[in-house]
Amino acid sequence: MLGRMLLSASRSERLRDFVATAPVTRPVVDRFVAGDDLPGALAAVRGLVADGLDATVDHLGEDITDAAQAEANRDAYLALLDALGPLGAGPRIEVSVKLSAFGQALGDGGHDLALANVRPVAEAAARIGSTVTLDMEDHTTVDSTLAVLDELRTRFPGTGAVLQSYLFRTEDDCRRLATRGSRVRLVKGAYREPASVAYQDKRDVDLAYVRCLKILMAGDGRPMLATHDPRLIAITQDLARRHDRVPGSYEFQMLYGIRADEQRRLVEAGERVRVYVPFGTDWYGYFTRRLAERPANVAFFLRSLLPGH
Repeated sequence: MLGRMLLSASRSERLRDFVATAPVTRPVVDRFVAGDDLPGALAAVRGLVADGLDATVDHLGEDITDAAQAEANRDAYLALLDALGPLGAGPRIEVSVKLSAFGQALGDGGHDLALANVRPVAEAAARIGSTVTLDMEDHTTVDSTLAVLDELRTRFPGTGAVLQSYLFRTEDDCRRLATRGSRVRLVKGAYREPASVAYQDKRDVDLAYVRCLKILMAGDGRPMLATHDPRLIAITQDLARRHDRVPGSYEFQMLYGIRADEQRRLVEAGERVRVYVPFGTDWYGYFTRRLAERPANVAFFLRSLLPGH
């Protein structure tokens, strides 16, 4: 129930305005979003790389209403990649994009517009030895997003995709994408989906995650396991041993500002860990979806307000 309420809140303009201006909000957001602008994101990435962590950077800006905003988001990513190049980290720093930010939802021509806008971003990433991962959004966008993935991979085979275990279709999508050279980030899912297309019970979502995880770890691609759950981390490591996978043939992914101690522990144990680093002024939707994804995060975020946390 709390998760559904938070997902509804993520689309509320009135609540967005209230939260964005509340004095108590900014300190919390600053912990989990790497600033409003590019310098803040770069500083966060430098710190992560220095600690042995990899990064994927997301410029927040999915809620757009016209093609000009889509082009502005494209240009923001081009500026981001131009700034990441001198860091020299190559594949250790990639970018994550939401195709909605590039125009995917703008009417009948949205798919083609998003493809046209993301293609130069993939080109810019390739020039610095990096790559792009396509974030997944609600179920109505999956076919379009995977079609863009297929198109980009003809020139940029390292382009990654995100699959969400709570969708009934995802096991089949995992089987199709568990191929040599493919990169798949597996998440549980953070959008409000109807019972006709997605599991509603947390236990069912978790079980589906493990089924998808087994498919990806047995395949020939590079699974990217987005989880903070100790049980799923342990299952991943067990599957890696069974399939003779070494760190680097798979990786863990975690959110910026969450379980930093676990991120460091895994790196010290020899694992590859990539941190999802969001930045930008349009942080509200991202922030509320992270709460909805695991309502226990509400208490975690509130504790971060206390002195010494």
